[in-house]
Amino acid sequence: MTTDTVNPVLRVAPAAPAEAAAHFRASLAFHADVSDVAAALAAGGDPGFVVVDSRSTESWDQGHIAGAIHLPTALIPEQAEQLLDKSVPVVTYCWGPGCNGATRAALALAELGYRVKEMLGGFEYWAREGFEYETWQGREGRAADPLTAPVDAEDCGC
Repeated sequence: MTTDTVNPVLRVAPAAPAEAAAHFRASLAFHADVSDVAAALAAGGDPGFVVVDSRSTESWDQGHIAGAIHLPTALIPEQAEQLLDKSVPVVTYCWGPGCNGATRAALALAELGYRVKEMLGGFEYWAREGFEYETWQGREGRAADPLTAPVDAEDCGC
């Protein structure tokens, strides 16, 4: 490798610090992660937001976050106003990082005037991080996946 060859990471130079800070600050306005949502819900009382599961009924029945509202993306235009209060922020989720259903749901809700964030990782990471969920049979859970969550700590420290 010659000294004038640029590696693939730096082929496009990193943004200036102020530009990067603006980007990451904006990203946090649009996204919440699974552990933060779980912590807010577990704290008791009103978390200040409502969680919306945008998946199908079959997916909902396989497992969903306790207390979430089931509102499949296709039904948002006709049912959102009956189920959601526009003064309460909404956190959407779908299956996981390989699915953009939560993004589509968040877009549909934002276009209707709701303040909304997407939960990164979706239901997949909710379950993988060991948080309890509900099925048609009741509450269930599994051990935290050590590749996604600390096994012997309350939080990841990030």
